[in-house]
Amino acid sequence: MARTLISLMGLLLLCCLAEAEYLKYKDPKQPLHVRVNDLVSRMTLEEKIGQMTQIERGVASAEVMKKYFIGSVLTGGGSAPARQASAEAWINIINDFQKGALSTRLGIPMIYGIDAVHGHNNVYNATIFPHNIGLGATRDPDLVKRIGAATALEVRATGIPYTFAPCIAVCRDPRWGRCYESYSEDPKIVQAMTELIPGLQGDIPAGSPKGVPYVAGKTKVAACAKHFVGDGGTINGVNENNTIIDRHGLLAIHMPAYYNSIIKGVSTVMVSYSSWNGIKMHANQELVTGFLKNTLQFRGFVITDWEGLDRITSPPHANYSYSVEVGIKAGIDMVMVPYNYIEFIDDLTFQVKNNIIPMSRIDDAVRRILRVKFVMGLFENPLADDSLVDQLGSQEHRELAREAVRKSLVLLKNGDSTEVPLLPLPKKTSKILPLPKKTSKILVAGSHADNLGYQCGGWTIEWQGLSGNDLTRGTTILNAIKNTVDQQTEVVYQENPDANFVKSNNFSYAIVVVGEHPYAETNGDSMNLNIADPGPNTITNVCGAVECVVVVISGRPVVIQPYLSYIDALVAAWLPGTEGQGVADVLFGDYDFTGKLPRTWFKTVDQLPMNVGDPHYDPLFPFGFGLTTKSRQTSY
Repeated sequence: MARTLISLMGLLLLCCLAEAEYLKYKDPKQPLHVRVNDLVSRMTLEEKIGQMTQIERGVASAEVMKKYFIGSVLTGGGSAPARQASAEAWINIINDFQKGALSTRLGIPMIYGIDAVHGHNNVYNATIFPHNIGLGATRDPDLVKRIGAATALEVRATGIPYTFAPCIAVCRDPRWGRCYESYSEDPKIVQAMTELIPGLQGDIPAGSPKGVPYVAGKTKVAACAKHFVGDGGTINGVNENNTIIDRHGLLAIHMPAYYNSIIKGVSTVMVSYSSWNGIKMHANQELVTGFLKNTLQFRGFVITDWEGLDRITSPPHANYSYSVEVGIKAGIDMVMVPYNYIEFIDDLTFQVKNNIIPMSRIDDAVRRILRVKFVMGLFENPLADDSLVDQLGSQEHRELAREAVRKSLVLLKNGDSTEVPLLPLPKKTSKILPLPKKTSKILVAGSHADNLGYQCGGWTIEWQGLSGNDLTRGTTILNAIKNTVDQQTEVVYQENPDANFVKSNNFSYAIVVVGEHPYAETNGDSMNLNIADPGPNTITNVCGAVECVVVVISGRPVVIQPYLSYIDALVAAWLPGTEGQGVADVLFGDYDFTGKLPRTWFKTVDQLPMNVGDPHYDPLFPFGFGLTTKSRQTSY
């Protein structure tokens, strides 16, 4: 009898222990708010501040994740496990960090983020789509949504669940080095292109509460609307500078795309380095908390830009404890530190313990971060697997990128009259019908014709981009032309031929591909907006001697008026990415030109800033301009 009683008591004790170990936050059947509140109630201050900390891959390890309860890791521009690292190599390093996070007392998974801003652009062999300015030229939100879905698959293929995209800046001055990251000078176009968000995250279910983030599962990623707010409106286009505009102008031009992003369930918002009327956005409580969180009811988390807190002061990091205080009080939830994380953790811990920053502010930040992690399913599926590795650079995605290139091209000039157009170009000699010219030998010239790095621009493999053809896999415009013309047509490539060479070779026509060298952010700020040398010389040498098409590879309108009289046909190709075949598809008439200028093409830089609707509006080519062609339907 006694033995039976002891057994029953033991069984009862086990039941009680099992009941005690039931954790609501680990139960996916519990409502979202119950899980969030349950987990926050169990967390120490140290664990909470760890969740607010994002560190760079290069300083992360499983041990660091565990010791400091780190909530997030990122890959900075150009940071990779190894040169040409495989999808599996990315998965392995990310899972190692994740295992460190999961080994902590509460087992809260970390969230790994990366700048996948025109495809999965940091990763070798990924599909590189046109930069946003080119997508703005397509006027095709459905295309942008499909690009978002493809990008999500490629990002997930490497084990990453979070991208710092889309950039929904409204660039109002092309001298800004990030203008190619902006879809348009027109806020309505930028609003339409927020369709990238449901592409990345999935379509938010009908009836979802406003402002609550949504990510549809393991083939989707959390998105990030950036940079809040007014980043595209700085004086003279100077990066990270001051946007001087009244509240009405800010809300009418720079804010609208945030309304759309929040309605579509965007998970995170990144704050801008820039200031609004002299107040740093990273310290602007009125806009970050008052407007974004309270008025727009955004329920995801707000993240800084890279070292965003440091740059509240000038020079950066001059008074870091002050920067931490005003940044966190402004409403920032997660801090992209990214290296000196111990200093950040210590400063914030001190300020909370000394009642400088209230615990309620910390709890708000942590709730928002956890809300996103729960919505994403990170607690149920924290570790990546290799089930999607074949999605990286898949042929289907490359065909989508090629379609995007075709639709992004803007035809600015096509012969001296509409009656005698140069485009579309003939592929070969006609045996039946007369063509504009017998095509036996064509010249391809220019620094950008056979340079995949130039074609992709900044934010490609490296932060600032690269030159050359070995950075990743893709098709240069030169190779695209060779793939397209008839086998009997001789294609001669000379990067910068002199006029005598051109005149003496009896070319049927020439294709000149010139433009800007790659850049990102401040390195791209330009007060002259010139085509890179020797591009102007190439245009005059070639186009002065033979009928020519000039294809401009650039992240924005550039100075072209002085050369326009030499040029027979002019195409703005923006930064098309890896799929250069899309350029040849349209040049040779397999598809029509349909792109429209997403921003005003100026005559001279002295006119800038100049946007559609301005009183002094006198462009070379107006916003929305774009000639069309009829594709060649006849088989030769």
